[in-house]
Amino acid sequence: MRPLLLLGVAAVLAGCASAPGDRGPLSAGAELKDKEGKQVGAATLIETPEGVRIAVTGYRLPPGSHGLHIHAVGLCEPPEFTSAGAHLNPTGKQHGRLNPAGPHVGDLPNLVIAASGEGGIDVTTKAFTLSRSPVTLLGDKGTSLVITPTPMTRRPIPPATAEGASPAA
Repeated sequence: MRPLLLLGVAAVLAGCASAPGDRGPLSAGAELKDKEGKQVGAATLIETPEGVRIAVTGYRLPPGSHGLHIHAVGLCEPPEFTSAGAHLNPTGKQHGRLNPAGPHVGDLPNLVIAASGEGGIDVTTKAFTLSRSPVTLLGDKGTSLVITPTPMTRRPIPPATAEGASPAA
């Protein structure tokens, strides 16, 4: 399967602390672009005491439920988007949000798009950080947010499929 669209978080990240006394929250943002390079939405990530809040808004997208994943490389080259690498998984867990062995760090809830082609999600997770940590999204390679044409399974799937070359896994 091929991803529907994705965005490069690494290319557009910006820290909010502008002065030594200003300790605002870390944040990142990016434009959602389809395989033709057209903007079809936006994402904002803000680190809060409760975790990283992710707000994604999409428009001009096919209706239905779509997978939403963080991938391990902040490079998003259309039309295949394989440059984004595999799902972010620095802890070596299994694929699927309900997997009893623990999900990938980059497994997120599905994004639901209405018949109008618009939709969004606003979710907070402690699975990763924006600050320096073993599970940061802002490491040397950056990360990508990938939206796939089909919903992500919440149950375990075989590791060979979950870690395959296609970012739509």
